[in-house]
Amino acid sequence: MQVAENVLLRPYNTFGIAAQARYFAPFATLQQLQEILEDGRWKAVPRMILGGGSNILFTRDFDGLLLKNELKGITLIREDEEYIYVKAGAGENWHQFVQHCITHNYAGLENLSLIPGNVGASPMQNIGAYGVEIKDHFYELEAFHLNDRTLVTFNNADCAFGYRESVFKHQYKGEFVILSVTYRLRKHPQFNTSYGAIEQELQRMEVKELSIQAISQAVINIRRSKLPDPAQIGNAGSFFKNPTISAEQFAAVKQAHPDIVAYPAANGQHKLAAGWLIEQCGWKGYRKGDAGVHAKQALVLVNYGNAKGQEIYNLSQEVLDSVHEKFGVELEREVNIV
Repeated sequence: MQVAENVLLRPYNTFGIAAQARYFAPFATLQQLQEILEDGRWKAVPRMILGGGSNILFTRDFDGLLLKNELKGITLIREDEEYIYVKAGAGENWHQFVQHCITHNYAGLENLSLIPGNVGASPMQNIGAYGVEIKDHFYELEAFHLNDRTLVTFNNADCAFGYRESVFKHQYKGEFVILSVTYRLRKHPQFNTSYGAIEQELQRMEVKELSIQAISQAVINIRRSKLPDPAQIGNAGSFFKNPTISAEQFAAVKQAHPDIVAYPAANGQHKLAAGWLIEQCGWKGYRKGDAGVHAKQALVLVNYGNAKGQEIYNLSQEVLDSVHEKFGVELEREVNIV
């Protein structure tokens, strides 16, 4: 396999940051990946796996080997009376995969339409939107251990899914390449329309008979109305997680800010709307140079053209600090920082 040198990464990250990779190698098969890794030149060189580049912020050049996952393929593994098991290559575009499932009437992923990125990131991040998370429909994944050169299968429990979390972001960070993901999808849909503005959008669409196709289109319409298209304005979607706080802390915050937006969470905790917190601190629509906070959704940081990754990061730190100062709440970045 040919390895390129000093490759500009702007086309490979949705923020459009003009960082460089010292070495860059795409792979479309496991054999190609193995051939790259068997080359002795890369044993002492830092390595990183890149998928769709939709959840990453490059604050510097990457002085190592960047492996671009381009594994493709969608296969129906098996089915029973209730479920369809569908396997997708980690390099498949997520939204296109969701649309494939909807076209074939495989139900479960319709609320996750139009999320940027590739299939391989879906379990890594436990992506979620509009009341659905990957863990709800994940069956298993196949991964390749970079050092042991072994194939490992992870089931749902093995992944230790949390809110935008999995073992691949912490315990096994940088150790595995996710090759494929298998989802367990329903033949008979269980519609989830209670979260956000889905029901309102379905009414606006004048939908007479509920379907996964209609829900998907409603989600697409909502996302397009609120979130910037990375092809038009560089961004990585939601930059911050919605924080979860204890009942005691919530009571104190609510006393000081009665109109705070919150939702019940497990163990008597409360999940706060990070976008609302950020907006209350005056950041919505803020811009400094080409780094900014989106005018319609304060959760989203944007690159209006030629912002450096460090400038985006510095802005995110200012947002974190101001939310903590005003509300006493610690926000956490959802985007991976390099």
